[in-house]
Amino acid sequence: MSVPLDQIPAPHDASSTTLVDQLVQWGRRRIEERVFRPGMRMPSIRKLALDKGVSRFTVVEAYERLVAQGYLDSRRGSGFYVRERLAAPMPGERRLAAVAAETTAPASSTLDVVWLLRNMLQTSMRPEKSPGHGFLPNRWLDGELITGALRTLGRQSGAQMLGIGTPLGFLPLRQQLQTKLEEREVGVSPEQIVLVSGITQAIDLIARIYVQPGDAVIVGDPAWFQMFGRFASQGARLLGMPYTPEGPDLDALETLVQTWRPKMLVINSVLQNPTGTSLTAAQAFRILRLAEEYDFIVVEDDVYGDLCPPGYPATRLASLDQLKRVIYLGSFSKTLAANLRVGFVACAPAVANAITDQKMLVGMTSPELNERVLYKILTEGHYRRHVERLRARLDGVRDKTARMLEKTGLRLFQSPGAGMFMWADTGVDSDGLAAAGHEAGFLLTPGSLFSPHQAPTTWMRFNIANCGDPALSAFLCRYLDGAARRAS
Repeated sequence: MSVPLDQIPAPHDASSTTLVDQLVQWGRRRIEERVFRPGMRMPSIRKLALDKGVSRFTVVEAYERLVAQGYLDSRRGSGFYVRERLAAPMPGERRLAAVAAETTAPASSTLDVVWLLRNMLQTSMRPEKSPGHGFLPNRWLDGELITGALRTLGRQSGAQMLGIGTPLGFLPLRQQLQTKLEEREVGVSPEQIVLVSGITQAIDLIARIYVQPGDAVIVGDPAWFQMFGRFASQGARLLGMPYTPEGPDLDALETLVQTWRPKMLVINSVLQNPTGTSLTAAQAFRILRLAEEYDFIVVEDDVYGDLCPPGYPATRLASLDQLKRVIYLGSFSKTLAANLRVGFVACAPAVANAITDQKMLVGMTSPELNERVLYKILTEGHYRRHVERLRARLDGVRDKTARMLEKTGLRLFQSPGAGMFMWADTGVDSDGLAAAGHEAGFLLTPGSLFSPHQAPTTWMRFNIANCGDPALSAFLCRYLDGAARRAS
C-alpha cells in the first residue's frame, strides 16, 4: 500500500524538511521498530519511489544518508540491506545467538521478539488490522464481568485490601482453582497451587529454579516465542521439537532426549500455539514415558484450555501424571483480559515450595486485588457462560477464515476444530510479508518468531478472530501475486 510522505510523522514541521529528510526519518523509524530487520533487503529504489510518490533520485539520496548514518549497507549490484547494529539488545538475545550457534539448527544473530511485542503492546490498530495479535478482540470480551467484580469488592471493607498478601496467593481463589483442576481430572490441594502474574512469570520462576547454563531445554518448533529469550538468558541450550499436523513429532523428540538428556520439555498440550494441535492420549503417555526414562521435567502450558470445548479430543499430561513430574500452568489472560495478569502453577508440594520461595525473592507476593477480582468472577457463575460464548464466536469465524486464507493461496498446516489460531504456509518469506503488512497497516506475525532459533520460514500465524477485514485478503492476494511475478 502506498504511504504518502505527508503521512510520515516528522520531528519538525514538514514544511521545514525536505522529501529526502522525511524519507530518511521513515527508514530510520522502520529499522528501529524492527520492521526492517538486520540482513533484510530494503525495497528497491524503483519500488519505493513508486510507493512514496517521489523521484528515484530522492530515494537514492535517502538510502545513501542511511548508509552514512550506519543504518544500511550498500551492496553493489544487489541493493541496500539493513545493517546489524549493536544498540539495546533484548535480554537474552546475545546469549541465545551463542547457544543457537552451537546447535545444528539454522539461526539468526538475534531473537527479535521485541519487534512483535512492541507492535502488539503499542499498536492502535483495530483488531481487524491485527491478524497477528495474540489476544481476542476487546469487543468479544465482557468488561462487565470485571467491573461487576470491582463494584462488589468496592462495597467491602477497605482494610482487607491493605495487606501485602500471602506467598502462595489468595486462598479462596486457590480453593476455587482446585475445583477447576479436579474437573480436568487433576487432583491437587490448595497448597500445591501458586498464584503468579501470568504464564510469563511462571516460566521465569521455573527457569530461575531449574535451568543452569548449558542445560538443554526442549521447546516446540514452532512454539510461543516469548519463553525462548527467558530460557536463553539462563544459558540454556534450546532444542526445537518439530510438529506435524497430528501434533508433536515424538520420534524427533525421542532422538532429542537420547542425544541431549534435557532438563525439561515445555509444551502446550491443548490447542498448541501456533499450530492449533492437541495431544492424544497415546502421545501424552509416550511423552511421560520418555520423561520418566530420561529424567526430565515437563512444563505443561494450558493457557488455551478454556477455549477447548467439552469432549474435544485432547489429553492433558497433568491428568495422567497427577503432578509427579509435570508442572501445570494456567491463566485467564486469553478469556477475560490481557492485563488482569493472574495465572497459576499447579505442581508437587516440593516444587510449590521452591516456586513460592523464588516468587518472594523476585517480587514478594502477587497482587491480591487482581486475585480477588478473579475469584469473584469465577464464583458468581457467569464465567462459564462467557467462555461458551467465546467458543461459539470462534466456531462462527473459523471456517470462514480458513476459506479466506486458502483462497489467497495459503496452505493451512491443519484445520483445527477449536481455538483461536491458524498456522499457514504463505509460500514466501514471512518476514518480508510481515514488513509489507506493517506498511499496509496490518500487524502480522512472521513465523520466524516462533522458531527457537528464529530460522527463516514461509509460515505465519493468524488469529482467526482478527481476520474479518476484506482489505486483509486483498493485501495478501496483491503481495503474493507480486511475489509470484518477481519469482518468474
